[in-house]
Amino acid sequence: MDWLTVKTEASAELEVKGSRFIAVLVPLVKYDTRLAEIRITHRKASHHVTATRRMSDANTIEDHASDDGEPAGTSGMPTLKTLMGAKIVDAGMIVTRYFGGTKLGTGGLARAYSGAAALAIEEARLVPWHRIVTRSVNASFADASNLEQRMTALGLTVLDRAYTEDGVTLTVRGPEAKVADAPLPEYG
Repeated sequence: MDWLTVKTEASAELEVKGSRFIAVLVPLVKYDTRLAEIRITHRKASHHVTATRRMSDANTIEDHASDDGEPAGTSGMPTLKTLMGAKIVDAGMIVTRYFGGTKLGTGGLARAYSGAAALAIEEARLVPWHRIVTRSVNASFADASNLEQRMTALGLTVLDRAYTEDGVTLTVRGPEAKVADAPLPEYG
């Protein structure tokens, strides 16, 4: 299955019967920090409903949803299902609600939270998800520069260069398929 993820934050707002819903979609690596910031910025909000999807090392998806005080199943799960429907992984959605004085009922809450999440997804620049891996490659001094240029052309990142008496060991990082399939010859 082809999964998607988000590289940069995206947000959208929805108003339903006076209640304001602010949805923020963030990369999972920024999720905890962003949730803490949102709780401070919007401390007068009624709820901060959350949903996350993480691809585990075993290639299974770990889902989590929180209703944050809303009636059980009316907010976190609809938000999570919106992420699922968009095939998004390694991302989190935070939907902040300011209560507008009118109760929405369980169906109304589910529609409002999933609707706000869907709007944030529409605003997002989604990209294909790839597992990021690291690999070490050895090269002679004479071949190191050429090999490093080839890796850069493949879109891989050189994280480290360790020099030895025989040459250099380059540590590269990038999408698993590119790292595994890339013609990175072992020298030395």
